[in-house]
Amino acid sequence: MFGVIVTFFGTFFDELSSSISKAKLNEGRISIYSIGLINGLAGAAVFIFINLIKQEFNFSAASLPTLGLRAIIEIILATVTLTAVGRADRSTFGFIRVLTIPLLLLADLALGYKIAPFQLVGIGVIILSLFLVFVNHGINKRGAPLILVSAILPVASLSLYKYDITHYNSVAAEQMIIHLFLIAYFWLMAFFIIKENPFHFFKQKIFWYLSLANLAPSFLISYAYAFAPASVILSANRSSSVFWAVVSGKAYFKEKHILIKAACLMLLVSGLVFLAI
Repeated sequence: MFGVIVTFFGTFFDELSSSISKAKLNEGRISIYSIGLINGLAGAAVFIFINLIKQEFNFSAASLPTLGLRAIIEIILATVTLTAVGRADRSTFGFIRVLTIPLLLLADLALGYKIAPFQLVGIGVIILSLFLVFVNHGINKRGAPLILVSAILPVASLSLYKYDITHYNSVAAEQMIIHLFLIAYFWLMAFFIIKENPFHFFKQKIFWYLSLANLAPSFLISYAYAFAPASVILSANRSSSVFWAVVSGKAYFKEKHILIKAACLMLLVSGLVFLAI
């Protein structure tokens, strides 16, 4: 239970970061690349700190092929996700991103892992909840294709991540390298392509808050896995993310159809419970 509570509060800060990012992107005064760099600085700092203090930097050169492929996927994923954050409603973003969980389970099934009957039921319930929220016009479909891509790509990224930390690298080393790749990419794109200096935005307090908001999810959700099975934490992560997305969508972005979204959210959570059994 403690791990689920930690995850719940971690996703609150993640939603806070996404909401600030969306608001600033909608103003049109900052690019997705500068937002990406600002968001990524805190995550990189966390893993650099862990490597320095706990000396957990275990890296194998044999991981370069899979690590390199994962870095490319993460760059594409980050770009697509931030574009979707700017275009789509928060509740739309939250609901569709849940598809990562059943897709990941199906990928495990294709790789030879066993899936329990309850998990198959959970996949069906999740798909049903998403179908209902779409056909009842519960969510705005603007940006939905981009969100769908951002739900599919993590299946490949997480599979490569699991492979690397199982056979080659420590978690802190793997994540630090990926974060540094992302920061370098966002800086190059912002500075040379968009012609803006991402660090210039730190003159405004809101971007300090945005960067710091990413500290909590990086730390809390990572350590939540120490208190409960991975399937439980992942399910709690996605379900609470949808909850906070619906709340912020209604309270801040004035999204409509809150009752339909709430009903589909309850159905969605029941599906996630089946996955965690």
